[in-house]
Amino acid sequence: MPTYEYQCDACDHKFEEFQSISADPLTKCPECKKKKLRRLFSTGGGLLFKGSGFYITDYRSDSYKKSADKGSKSSDSSKSSSSKSDSKPSSSS
Repeated sequence: MPTYEYQCDACDHKFEEFQSISADPLTKCPECKKKKLRRLFSTGGGLLFKGSGFYITDYRSDSYKKSADKGSKSSDSSKSSSSKSDSKPSSSS
């Protein structure tokens, strides 16, 4: 839930209110009790991601990671053996 900033046009009281996005804006000032309250536009709090990265594979189960490691090791060995037998076709022009 976001925090909204409000200011009263009658008494210049400023405050922040923690409320749901779907909630209606407040209209009555908590200080002077007049209905001169308005919601201010603010920059808000941005998201800050720290770390090496955020990928869907970062949150895989241990069993999936183990089976993926086994699969990658076997495919690496088959690639190295097939790359030795592969040769470029000669072009004669």
